[in-house]
Amino acid sequence: MYIVPEREIAGLMTREAAFSAVEQVFAAMASGDAYNFPVIREAIGHEDALYGFKGGFDQAGLTLGLKAGGYWPNNLEKRGIINHQSTVFLFDPDTGKAKAMVGGNLLTALRTAAASSVSIKHLAREDAKVIGMIGAGHQATFQLRAALEQRSFEKVIGWNLHPEMLPNLAKVAAEAGLPFEAVELDGMTEADMIISITSSFDAILGAGQVSPGTHVACMGTDTKGKQEVDPQLLVKADVFTDEVAQSITIGEAQHAVGQGLIQESDVAQIGAVINGTHQGRTSDDQITLFDGTGVGLQDLAVAASVVDLAIEKGIAIEVDF
Repeated sequence: MYIVPEREIAGLMTREAAFSAVEQVFAAMASGDAYNFPVIREAIGHEDALYGFKGGFDQAGLTLGLKAGGYWPNNLEKRGIINHQSTVFLFDPDTGKAKAMVGGNLLTALRTAAASSVSIKHLAREDAKVIGMIGAGHQATFQLRAALEQRSFEKVIGWNLHPEMLPNLAKVAAEAGLPFEAVELDGMTEADMIISITSSFDAILGAGQVSPGTHVACMGTDTKGKQEVDPQLLVKADVFTDEVAQSITIGEAQHAVGQGLIQESDVAQIGAVINGTHQGRTSDDQITLFDGTGVGLQDLAVAASVVDLAIEKGIAIEVDF
């Protein structure tokens, strides 16, 4: 078995490689060549933590495994480490033997950013100029960097519950040579593309705060009860997701479906757009929404890529297990 420690991930996985891996696995899911296992995600009653497992099997890539981990909201304040903690385990699909253990923290950040970036490539207007960010934490910086590579954006606007964190976004915008403006939520109507990346359990973005033609990527809702946007926004929008079953149970669509505002059949897989079996965006006035729930296959795809690179570069630690 190979071990690739967290400390080695930054030197192995690029945003471009993460994007490619995620785009390919979304396409495989839509074509029926890969599937995710049911998600287990529980509040453990200690440190206010949410812990769980996401796994799946990619028949095309012969990738089998799971990611174990979750969200420890007190980590940063108490211990100086990030709140999201995870590890990816890969298994040989031919024998069931453990194949690799991979640090999953940076990989999770990169694959989550890659997912919204894939949605921008396939669903946002080509002439999108203003990108809006809701959320300014650790993951938001990854989201913004990846998103800026997909369109010729000219401005970044941002909102966060705690405004003192907005300099995180301003720094990324400055790195890209773009102006940044802090706005109230009503100011999001200026955006052609909006990414929400929070841990909220209450709707933040209202349906009236999104202009026609906007693409919205909801990336924070991955647990039952979480919510970032008004369910009426999903009524106004054409809704796409990574995994429909997750979207309607633990993703942003859980609320609109639960209230009878939309049906499961109203939610399409982003992989179908990638494969060309769904038309995706059809007009400049259409609001599109990507419900990024985070699927196990994303983690497995990027982890498998990292293991191959680590072995090739002699970085992977081989153990008898």
